Amino acid sequence: MTEPSIFEPAGRAVPFVEEGEGPVTLALITNRALEADGLGVIAHYLAEEAGFRVIRIGARAAADGITASDRAADAAAVLAHLGIADTWIGGHGHGGTVARVFAAQHHELVNGLLLLGVEDEQIALASGIPVLIIQAENDEVTHAAHAEALQATAPERASIARIAGADHYFPATHPIETAVVIEEYLDWD
Repeated sequence: MTEPSIFEPAGRAVPFVEEGEGPVTLALITNRALEADGLGVIAHYLAEEAGFRVIRIGARAAADGITASDRAADAAAVLAHLGIADTWIGGHGHGGTVARVFAAQHHELVNGLLLLGVEDEQIALASGIPVLIIQAENDEVTHAAHAEALQATAPERASIARIAGADHYFPATHPIETAVVIEEYLDWD
């Protein structure tokens, strides 16, 4: 796996990991340390097996009091630093909430939205952007009802895929199944 880097826009230390060089770019926002975010295997699979370019963006140090909008600005700064002009954006749990804010604030950079579990937050989906929601069958943290309610707001462009037998930690416990769903959806063109 690739070692984390630190980007320091305006003195903020934002960790990130970049893997792969493919034509499809996916930025994953995590709410944990990159080494323990549960998304590493998914990112590595998508970079190595599917040929995607994957950037995992962590939380800056001293993240207390940092809003989802602040985190979205951090992600935008990292992507600009890497010269990425368009990407799929996503995350697991709260990382997905940050991705929703990112899509709303930086619509011009977003090809689509990937949500690995959906928090019960009242954030409208950015218009015109396709949405892939991956939901664990037995998730007691980001309940299936949240995913279904969000999908109902844009049924023509939001899809739900389910990971059977999985709980909230499905990105770590079912990484290949999750990565294959992402690969098949994002690589459709």
